[in-house]
Amino acid sequence: MRFATILSGLGAAITSGLIAGAALAQDGISGLEIVGKPHPRGTGFQPAVTELAHEQQWLDHMLLYLCIGVVALVVVLLGIVILRFNSRSNPAPAKFTHNTPLEIAWTLVPVLILVVLGSFSLPVLFKQQEIPAADVVLKVTGNQWFWSYEYPDEGISFDAFMLGREGLEPAGYTQDEYLLAADNAVVLPVNKTVVVQVTAADVIHAWFVPAFAVQHSAVPGRIGELWFKPEKEGIYFGQCTTLCGKDHAYMPITVKVVSQEVYDDWVARTRTAGLGTSASVKVASAD
Repeated sequence: MRFATILSGLGAAITSGLIAGAALAQDGISGLEIVGKPHPRGTGFQPAVTELAHEQQWLDHMLLYLCIGVVALVVVLLGIVILRFNSRSNPAPAKFTHNTPLEIAWTLVPVLILVVLGSFSLPVLFKQQEIPAADVVLKVTGNQWFWSYEYPDEGISFDAFMLGREGLEPAGYTQDEYLLAADNAVVLPVNKTVVVQVTAADVIHAWFVPAFAVQHSAVPGRIGELWFKPEKEGIYFGQCTTLCGKDHAYMPITVKVVSQEVYDDWVARTRTAGLGTSASVKVASAD
């Protein structure tokens, strides 16, 4: 990211919580549902809003049932051994050392389990790694400790810093979204294939949005790729997931998925905005 852009982003971060937070931060929460957000005592997945997320969550549930079956079988076998072959029930234990049918069974059964695992998990993995043609290309650069975004096909670039508590409400967020909301959100059109190029400027970071089921390490000097196709308009939160220094916990990711019309309007206004700044997202109200 250009030096001027970084300075502009730093200025936005400093002033967002002190003075004109509404002007510097995205104001477009009205009309957008917050979908991808952690909840107190939540233990499950965030709602799946991409094909990748649907498949990964289905695979996780299938593997969970398979694990439950294996554990149940082992527990049953242990119970049989404990009850039938303890010293009181079986005072004269057998002396044999081999049981060919049993040895074949406990070799083939794990092999079959691995075949089942591979037949379902490998297609899901391959789908993640096979990058399709993009409707939108987004370049993400991790920095200590903020994100830089660039839309190379649109000529747009800006930085995203975490909003302080003072800047949340002027930007349309609530206090419980502290540590989740960024001053400049990534804006993407719904039902479009997004290809994200991920890199870093200093140390290793990781770009992660749970509701999209995408995560990729941001490594200096390398460019990785991921893709997703969001199916639902709304606001989604993510985080850096690789320990990158003292402020690792303070570089959130905010993504706003909007209609194509809203996205086109945002792109047009952001092109004419100041260097390194993002225009507000103007979403029509439900009324």
